[in-house]
Amino acid sequence: METDIQANYTYMGRTFNDMTINDMTINDASSSSAFSDCNSDRSGEFTSSTAAQSRRRLLIACASDNSDDDDLIQNLVSDLVSVSVDDQKQAAMELRLLAKNNPENRLKIAQAGAIKPLISLISSADPQLQENGVTAILNLSLCDENKELIVYAGAIKPLVKALRIGTSTAKENAACALLRLSQIEENKILIGRSGAIPMLVNLLETGNIRGKKDASTALYSLCSVKDNKIRAVESGIMKPLVELMADFGSGMVDKSAYVVGELVGVAEARAALVEEGGVPVMVEIVEVGSQRQKEIAVAILLQVCEESVAYRTMVAREGAIPPLVALSQSGTSRAKQKAETLIGLLRQPRSGITAANTSDLSTYQH
Repeated sequence: METDIQANYTYMGRTFNDMTINDMTINDASSSSAFSDCNSDRSGEFTSSTAAQSRRRLLIACASDNSDDDDLIQNLVSDLVSVSVDDQKQAAMELRLLAKNNPENRLKIAQAGAIKPLISLISSADPQLQENGVTAILNLSLCDENKELIVYAGAIKPLVKALRIGTSTAKENAACALLRLSQIEENKILIGRSGAIPMLVNLLETGNIRGKKDASTALYSLCSVKDNKIRAVESGIMKPLVELMADFGSGMVDKSAYVVGELVGVAEARAALVEEGGVPVMVEIVEVGSQRQKEIAVAILLQVCEESVAYRTMVAREGAIPPLVALSQSGTSRAKQKAETLIGLLRQPRSGITAANTSDLSTYQH
């Protein structure tokens, strides 16, 4: 955030300052508290020292309910294709901010033809241009009417490129933009085929805490599609997920567990979870996690054990039955039901274990 001297502006009887526009938030994202809010951009604004006039113009445009912004928006869209890089930067920044908190502006900006030139900026070698382009597209994607236009204009591949080579802010906002676009079911397949999933897994593993949260949120959405689950497993997603679940101080236990819960519907993910040491981590969560964490963990363990006697043996050997019994008595209603079902599976006679199951078990003993 900026530390320059704040200037106050009065418009239509309301007083604004530089902090006002930075602190404004929106609430039209998914309300799931388990994930980060991939809403509009959260990065600092107005890095140019000559931006005071732009601040005032944007504050007025954002504050007025009935202002005629069409000329302003059209001029900014024209500047996106200016021969001057400075003009492009300024226009992209202003459009990004006009779209940040104003649903009507998001529609107006798209209708003015901003989407294609903004997408072109995402491929720019200039980090600031790329970041503003990515973030403007994120803010426009908050409007449902814009999602198909953005995909049709070819935004997915440039956003994936930003995930690969962009600044940390560009990567985070690219992940959020892909999340928004994935809210249309058909787009999940397109995004999966574009190479986004390995880049999101890399952000999950190497990003800062905001990057990890944004990556996990996008991956959770994309992995509702079976092919994307496989892509995520093949990209090595289970290792960082298990590490984050094992770290109760990471603030990522719930988020990571939700992604695992989405993945374990396929055998490849169950095998990867076991191979990466996920069983003892799940048992520990059942024992010492929060009520929500326990509920997620027991649901995952139940899916892992339902079709594999070998995995049941592993879970039982990790000492899962005592904490499961406790959960069946004091957990949420859903957790109690799943804990009781899992206890029943773990207590079944194991005399019927086949040679194949025994072989499977030995494979994952370390």
